[in-house]
Amino acid sequence: MRAVIRPGTARGDIQAPPSKSMAHRLLICAALARGESVVRHVDRSEDMLATVDCLGALGASLRWDGDCVRVTGCDPRNAAPARLLCRESGSTLRFMIPLCLLSGRPARLEGSATLMGRPLSVYEDICRAQGLLMEREGNALRLAGRLSPGDYAVPGGVSSQFASGLLFALPLLDGDSTVRLIPPVESRSYLDMTLRALAEAGVDARWLDDRTLYAPGGSAYAAREAAVEGDYSNAAFFEALNCLGGAVRLRGLRPDSLQGDRVYARCFPLLMQSEPELDVSDCPDLAPVLMVVAAACHGARLTGTRRLRFKESDRGAVMAGELARFGVRVEAFENEIIVRAGRLCRPAKPLSSHNDHRVAMALSVLCTLTGGEIDGAEAVRKSLPDYWSMLKALGVPVELRA
Repeated sequence: MRAVIRPGTARGDIQAPPSKSMAHRLLICAALARGESVVRHVDRSEDMLATVDCLGALGASLRWDGDCVRVTGCDPRNAAPARLLCRESGSTLRFMIPLCLLSGRPARLEGSATLMGRPLSVYEDICRAQGLLMEREGNALRLAGRLSPGDYAVPGGVSSQFASGLLFALPLLDGDSTVRLIPPVESRSYLDMTLRALAEAGVDARWLDDRTLYAPGGSAYAAREAAVEGDYSNAAFFEALNCLGGAVRLRGLRPDSLQGDRVYARCFPLLMQSEPELDVSDCPDLAPVLMVVAAACHGARLTGTRRLRFKESDRGAVMAGELARFGVRVEAFENEIIVRAGRLCRPAKPLSSHNDHRVAMALSVLCTLTGGEIDGAEAVRKSLPDYWSMLKALGVPVELRA
């Protein structure tokens, strides 16, 4: 699918989309609880559908009711051999692996080639140390064996999703466990989001110090009603339109949110005033939108970018290539990206999303200034299926072509 965008100024009010990160966590907690829970304000994005399907494969019952999901929980320790379809969701894959290792029965997790190529060495090391089976098989992963309580050492600079995945599973084991984060510790805000979701479900996991997490064994998840808060990660693309002359007002963002991507509210003014240095090690998902705002304003130096290689695409390299089509010079290094300001031009040929939702949305922001076409526009279904219609509702001329 191709999105054809003509220059236009975005104006209007918009409801912030639901937080994908928190929705994963609330759905998992609900699926591990006894009784029925209701999780409201869930978007039917590809990633959410993946998590819902996988929790169902583990034995939970999940039923859509509008934007609500009604969940009857299960005990994954009693799960039958399971086949989990993770699609392209890295969060789903990394959150499900420890849950699959609670029963001791075989499990097979499948996903796209891109997803299954993403790093899993943290879990591979754990399985090797505990004598558990974890074997790659094409675009699938085979698991068998039962996870044990204990002291887990997890690199803090790879992805917080590994520690979060363990925090969901370890409280269901008989003994207490700790997760020690090996510095540098990045994306701490996502771990705080996991702890908040666990606490609201009655599980007393917590920080013991700034590098150690505690997971109490013998815990029970409590069923409840919950609502997914607004998503700062996707809201950033709409707020970025204001840096380009737009007048967009977002509703539904929680002021006391733990989401790390809320930092865009501090980053955007800096980009509009100068050529700042911004550390994205705790908010790597913001990098594409920060790059396009930098390109439209005064440029920027982004540090802490090494993890961008392991997203849905190699985001640093991909964004550098696509921004070059606007006449923007980008220098990408091992852990740093420099965006040089310059005169923007309309891309002579269609841009590519590289099947990456955040790349597609970031490029669209710049296209509201220059006009342009983006191939692979359907990539937004991964996190925000209504993105193009929301952009159009703000007055941006957008046409989708098959």
